[in-house]
Amino acid sequence: MSVEVGSPVAGLATALSEVPDPVFSQAMVGPGVAVQPAGGRAEAVAPVAGTLATLHPHAFVVASPGGTAILVHLGIDTVKLKGEGFELHVAKGDVVEAGQRIVTWDPAGVESRGYSSICPVVALDIPPDALIDLREDGQVVAGDPLFTVDA
Repeated sequence: MSVEVGSPVAGLATALSEVPDPVFSQAMVGPGVAVQPAGGRAEAVAPVAGTLATLHPHAFVVASPGGTAILVHLGIDTVKLKGEGFELHVAKGDVVEAGQRIVTWDPAGVESRGYSSICPVVALDIPPDALIDLREDGQVVAGDPLFTVDA
């Protein structure tokens, strides 16, 4: 069963290796794609349909019905903001649709505080060769396919 993973934010899709954090850039938590968000205040949406397995203001994991878990991390080291500038629209355990609004945040505000706003989108606990149809670098809008997990 394959799962198409959409972009949680609008911006510039880029290789995970471009993320300024070795946990993501070296795919320690799993393979994926990063998106450098565009502009100011924005919505981050669910990349797949499923259940919110983890929910923090700066990051969330959606587990698809087939068990594939997708991590979306809004910026790097943004846990240090302690939720400031992030507004949650759902609760842990909620069932969500792909494209459903999860968090409102301000990438420019994150950058003004000295943090990177790049968003790693990672398939957790799968081998790198399970990702197919990886998106080439380029502009995306929220919901555009980033990659497919062939699970």
